[in-house]
Amino acid sequence: MVSEYARLIREGKSLPLGKVPTPSRPPIAASAPNALFFAPHPDDECIVGGLAVRLMREAGMNLINVAVTQGSKKERQAERYRELEAACRYLGFGLVPTGPSGLERINPKTREREPGHWADAVKVIAEIISKNEPRVIFFPHAHDWNTTHIGTHLLVMDALKRMPLKFECYLVETEFWGQMTEPNLMVEISEEDLADMITATTFHVGEVQRNPYHLLLPAWMLDNVRRGTELVGGQGGEAPDFLFAALYRLRKWTRGRVSDVFDGGKQISRTSNVGKLFP
Repeated sequence: MVSEYARLIREGKSLPLGKVPTPSRPPIAASAPNALFFAPHPDDECIVGGLAVRLMREAGMNLINVAVTQGSKKERQAERYRELEAACRYLGFGLVPTGPSGLERINPKTREREPGHWADAVKVIAEIISKNEPRVIFFPHAHDWNTTHIGTHLLVMDALKRMPLKFECYLVETEFWGQMTEPNLMVEISEEDLADMITATTFHVGEVQRNPYHLLLPAWMLDNVRRGTELVGGQGGEAPDFLFAALYRLRKWTRGRVSDVFDGGKQISRTSNVGKLFP
């Protein structure tokens, strides 16, 4: 079994990066509710976007990726945005920029030491939320290790505090660099959806040439089943018959604060319509 894993990873390194035809996908209805995916960097939409992909495909939601930053290397920012456009086009996501080169210095230190710069960035995010009136917002959890991921969490939360009191939406916190200690949602990811997420990640050519992390997504999602079985299902819980899964924390923004939407945790199989989580 181990040798087969090793063989597949070695062979995977020879597969093409990008340059994959964009499949024909059903159009999203003009009346479809919006979901905003706040990506700290180009590629996060592919890596942790399993639930977003399912929402688009199963519930017909209009998924819009918000490019919070375009990376910290200025010489790569324009190219990374072009790669992001190709990845979103492959997945079927819309795309909204936050500026000609994205937002800069989105991290906790900036929030503390550069209040003017931070306030300008919060205004950009608040305007995007106000314009799109999302039913669902995806963004990193507060302890996702990478400073830009943590900064994006703070940025979205600060923008939500600027919204009118009547504004409501569901909040889906994602994890990548740092594991959540209290996820409450494990979502099974089908082989087809995972293959599309990996393929979309390959459009971020400059990043996966440096580090072929796209090939490790199946292993990560296998391990999420191990973690999610007990973190979401309860200590000592019986493992569901999932191969691949992604972990999230689902809550709701209502009347100017975060509130829980259910007690305990939920495990959502690939045969369940995830749209029912967001009535």
